[in-house]
Amino acid sequence: MRTRPACRTTWTVAVAAALAAGLLVSAPGTGRAAGTSHAASPSHTAGTSHIATPSHIAESPDPALASEPGSPKTVSAGWSIPWGLSWLPDGSALLTERDTFKVYTLTQDGTKRQIGEVPNVVTTGGEGGLLSVAVSPSWKSDHYVYVMHTAADGNRIARMTFDGSALSDYKVLVDGIKKNTYHNGGRIKFGPDGYLYATTGDAQSPDLAQDKTSLNGKILRMTPDGTPAPGNPFNSLVYSYGHRNPQGITWDAEGRLWEGELGNSKYDELNLIEPGKNYGWPTCEGGCSTTGMTDPKRQWPVAEASPSAVAYADGAIYMAALRGERLWRIPVAGTSAGTPKAYYTNRYGRLRTVESVPGTKSLWLTTTNADNNGDGEAGSDKVFQIDLV
Repeated sequence: MRTRPACRTTWTVAVAAALAAGLLVSAPGTGRAAGTSHAASPSHTAGTSHIATPSHIAESPDPALASEPGSPKTVSAGWSIPWGLSWLPDGSALLTERDTFKVYTLTQDGTKRQIGEVPNVVTTGGEGGLLSVAVSPSWKSDHYVYVMHTAADGNRIARMTFDGSALSDYKVLVDGIKKNTYHNGGRIKFGPDGYLYATTGDAQSPDLAQDKTSLNGKILRMTPDGTPAPGNPFNSLVYSYGHRNPQGITWDAEGRLWEGELGNSKYDELNLIEPGKNYGWPTCEGGCSTTGMTDPKRQWPVAEASPSAVAYADGAIYMAALRGERLWRIPVAGTSAGTPKAYYTNRYGRLRTVESVPGTKSLWLTTTNADNNGDGEAGSDKVFQIDLV
């Protein structure tokens, strides 16, 4: 999430049981960190949007529409801020709850079971707590599960053992990531190269994003033991920098890394991540012409997005929107991102995490309406399945 200027006091997130799209239209342009907030335009019922793209970036034709999300079906209800989701080899998932610090398994038929709590977790009164979870690619042999969470001394990445019944053996792998009430990042995932990636926010100190010696405002890349992965551009954990509050990462079918990022008061971003590149914050918010800064592939006025997780499935990036309360589909081909289209607008509240279901043409999507920016009570959140048709 993001700290809110006076003009930004709420957020939201959503998913659901009917196809409904509502989009805001914005003109292409340059976003700046010091700019004023973007006022929301009236929503529309049409599904396709002309979302702002930096004016100096040439757009390529949209890739062919392979599939679209169908009507959401409830897999499980009774959740309180389900933040992280990662798949086990048997097709069930691990899910975390941000403020209870609990970890659960959830099967495809909706069977939910608590397997433990992560120790040393604290909240921040905002967006900190137990955030993401990632199952080891070698779980059948090592039984490792990785978590990213807020602790008393900052944000950290830790490893635990899950033997199929319970969590144990907590071990800190990476610490020294500054925390704050907001801008904690928090997404971890294993990439196709077998290394663990993590997103970190600027901890409400924007200059940290440009400091390559800081772990904040970055995408990190590490070995399963928490050491810098071979080939990292700065001989450290840092893989890319200049990020404000990234909460979503995914890889397309060709192994390219895409990232969803929460902007400040003007633009949210979808970025194609390459090692060593500078993604602009706080000099740029959205596209800009500053030398050395890498422009987003797509950008949205913040009222339409405020993205958390992103996932790739069947030729498109899917982006869960918090304040925007919609699921975005962005077709991608090579390094190009096509025209975004929104689904389920204002139907299910704040949408937090979206993941593709292994071996299927479907997604799982979670709400976090019980968070401090939503209007739901504890236990009001849900996990949905969405088939791509």
